[in-house]
Amino acid sequence: MKKVVLTLAVFATCATAFTSCRETETETIVREVEVETEEATEEAGGILERAGEKADQEVNKEIDQAIDEIGDDN
Repeated sequence: MKKVVLTLAVFATCATAFTSCRETETETIVREVEVETEEATEEAGGILERAGEKADQEVNKEIDQAIDEIGDDN
């Protein structure tokens, strides 16, 4: 039993003696990729933008009608 424990201790000592403590150098590769995007057009607007523009047009029409009803003070 003593021989087994002694053998394991010698093996562990030898294993740690030959193991390097230095840090290994790692190389990081960074790739730069250009992504082409299409320019935004008026037709490419989202559904919320189109709904907002339609609401703005309707509100502008109502404002114009209210101004016409008030009339010109001059």
